[in-house]
Amino acid sequence: MAHDTLKRDWNDRMADDGRWDQFRGKVREEWAEVTDQEMEEVRGNFEQFVGKVKEKTGETADAIERKFHEWTS
Repeated sequence: MAHDTLKRDWNDRMADDGRWDQFRGKVREEWAEVTDQEMEEVRGNFEQFVGKVKEKTGETADAIERKFHEWTS
């Protein structure tokens, strides 16, 4: 999936509080190093989300984007 499409999906899907809570829970299960506060800080910005997860976990951007797509498909 193209990066621009992922950014649009992020904005569309994360605007809904219920979906956001589900997604945040999956992130915390997969990458416990990322705190709830950090997730709130990056909620409106897909690139910041990817950057934060990379910083905290050492995951690659591609791996993070694949997980996002898996969880939101």
